[in-house]
Amino acid sequence: MKKREKIQSIDNIIFFPGLEKRLADKGLESLQKKKYAEAINLLEEARELDADNGDILIGLVLAYFEAASFQKAKDLANEMLLKGIGDYFQMVDLYLTILIQLNEYPEIVATIEALLEEKEIPLDKHDHFLTILQFSRRMAEHNQPEFNEELPEESITNKLNLFSIDNLNQQMLVIANLAEKNVRPYLPEIEDYLIAKEGHPFLKTMLLTLLKEQEYDRELVVNKFNNQLNVIPTELPEINLQPRMKEIEELVGNRLENSNPVLLENIIGMVEQIFFISYPFDLQPENTHAWAAAFHLLAHDYLGIDPEMDKISSEYQVSSEKIELAMAKIREIEEISYPNI
Repeated sequence: MKKREKIQSIDNIIFFPGLEKRLADKGLESLQKKKYAEAINLLEEARELDADNGDILIGLVLAYFEAASFQKAKDLANEMLLKGIGDYFQMVDLYLTILIQLNEYPEIVATIEALLEEKEIPLDKHDHFLTILQFSRRMAEHNQPEFNEELPEESITNKLNLFSIDNLNQQMLVIANLAEKNVRPYLPEIEDYLIAKEGHPFLKTMLLTLLKEQEYDRELVVNKFNNQLNVIPTELPEINLQPRMKEIEELVGNRLENSNPVLLENIIGMVEQIFFISYPFDLQPENTHAWAAAFHLLAHDYLGIDPEMDKISSEYQVSSEKIELAMAKIREIEEISYPNI
């Protein structure tokens, strides 16, 4: 016969045994259904009852992440690492994924270098972390090496084989591994991948970033979302300085910076995700106010706030039809989403 579970109380409020598990189960179910605000509320309640439960905390980190509350996700993941909650290297992977979303490449470099110095990385994960380190160093330092005319023969024989790798994470690591190399030997493969319909938009953005950093100045074709675009990598804007993205962030910031900075943080996270995936395409509709209003409304929806189309439409001075077009495009791109490391 089981022992009776201990009744818990917080601030003199009595909770029935097993309540934290029911809250956690409902929270994880909401997370799977992409009801992120609901998931966050349920998992935060479960955390109050069981502060060191690994399943609850990982679920909460993922819910924060999916709701674009990257700073909260980072803080909680870091807390879990410090307390030793969960599988250590799975948590490191998750923590690094969050740092990538925050563009905190110097911290990624510092984290992995510390692990290497302490010789704590298992042999089977060594290459995995090393490739992330190389890519993050490149992003942090913004080096722009020139192409070398003479290349080692062994480099010329190397292949990326992106189409033959089924795992998206492995594809990403292959591309990240190019950060410390001259990409010239791989240009035919890169061009084929960029123009292919089946190539993943996230990986295509990574490749374009590398080509831009290495001052590739020849025209090539990029295919995303069944659209083609001729681009010259050296003439592309920086990922974090795309004109329309900055305009959208400014429009939303003007309305929320003082009144609701938390909502603003969530919206900016969504904006940066969508523009990373869609880079370098200029998405329709052209009206920047429609995009700002669409992100504002979707953030309301994801955080469990009733979206008010008429109010937002009036506030941003744009028709509801144009806002709905932008919202549909955002949802389409979100279905593709980001790969986990």
